[in-house]
Amino acid sequence: MTTTALNYAGAPRRLGSTRLDSTRLGSTRLRITRRGRAVLAALIIVPLIAMALAFALNGGAATASAGPSTTDFQYVTVEPGQSLWQLAESIAPGADPRDVISDLVRLNGLQDSVVHPGERLAIPAAYAG
Repeated sequence: MTTTALNYAGAPRRLGSTRLDSTRLGSTRLRITRRGRAVLAALIIVPLIAMALAFALNGGAATASAGPSTTDFQYVTVEPGQSLWQLAESIAPGADPRDVISDLVRLNGLQDSVVHPGERLAIPAAYAG
């Protein structure tokens, strides 16, 4: 005795059949057409080109000038036992030493706030005088 049932199309089929019915499983494979591949490629390539163009246009903004610099700095030589804090207080007694130290470190390209005796440091123009 075989039991029958109706499939999605309304046609009878046998239950317990080992044959796979494509209407029952459904298609899960994704197929991309030629136009779909072109759209997907454009969605990936267009932002990359825009970023490269923006980088190329903004990359040359900080170019060096060909002529020599006209800024003259005053220099100070660090004495034995002198700290950057003491140096900042002697350069600009009315200013906050933390601001002066920050400017000294930035202007002279120091890695930290440690200075060594005999080191020659440029004084920022705001404190020279």
